[in-house]
Amino acid sequence: MKNTYDIQQFLKKFGTIIYVGDRLADLELMEEELKELHQSQLIEEQDFQTALFIVRHEIQQLKNKE
Repeated sequence: MKNTYDIQQFLKKFGTIIYVGDRLADLELMEEELKELHQSQLIEEQDFQTALFIVRHEIQQLKNKE
């Protein structure tokens, strides 16, 4: 995974499609979904950490623009 698009495609494998029209809300929902999948032990630790880093980095960039 290299970007948020990759994370969206990854989440689709689990039947999760996230789009509410607000970029920040989308990213926060992605983060929550990743945590749920990790707690359920459905995703590998490395995938979880990589995806979480990407999402949190994107969230930080959006907040810095505001």
